[in-house]
Amino acid sequence: MKAKIFIFFIIVIALFLALNTRNILKHFYPVRYVSYIEKYSKENDIDPYFVMAVIRVESNFNASARSNKDAYGLMQITPETAEWAAEKMGLQNFKVDDLSDPEINIKIGCWYLKDLSSEFGGDQTLILAAYNGGRGNVKKWLNNKTNSKDGKTLHYIPYGETSKYVKKVMMDYKVYKRLYDND
Repeated sequence: MKAKIFIFFIIVIALFLALNTRNILKHFYPVRYVSYIEKYSKENDIDPYFVMAVIRVESNFNASARSNKDAYGLMQITPETAEWAAEKMGLQNFKVDDLSDPEINIKIGCWYLKDLSSEFGGDQTLILAAYNGGRGNVKKWLNNKTNSKDGKTLHYIPYGETSKYVKKVMMDYKVYKRLYDND
């Protein structure tokens, strides 16, 4: 009798999980700051789910996040990159403290992703590798036969952290598209 109750209990839990997998996953793959993500991803021709994946990996949607590498905000932008991007974007009176503002952080982050996309022909692996490991490093890697056979794509990323980062963001990107694309 106890075995039947236990099996029934397991079946009920399995059914509950099967029927609610999408809702459970949404808890682990949140979406915040949607209006800013939609606005600036559209302005910069970047898939909003790609931006969400970057934000999730970089800060898990924590606007006040600050890394040990001195990167700020949702998209973990360094002061040097932010100041350079703000100048290129024509943002008046930009201050590094502005990176804690979700709108400004997403605005600069989306512009930077577009800039990397333009430079690397829209190749998401290269965009993410440059976002995390630096565009100069990606250019060097592309010119090294160990990392790139054709000089256009990377089959090996020599920085372990960057390699893991690219894989994580791409996995999260697929999950975001699957969870939210038809909402």
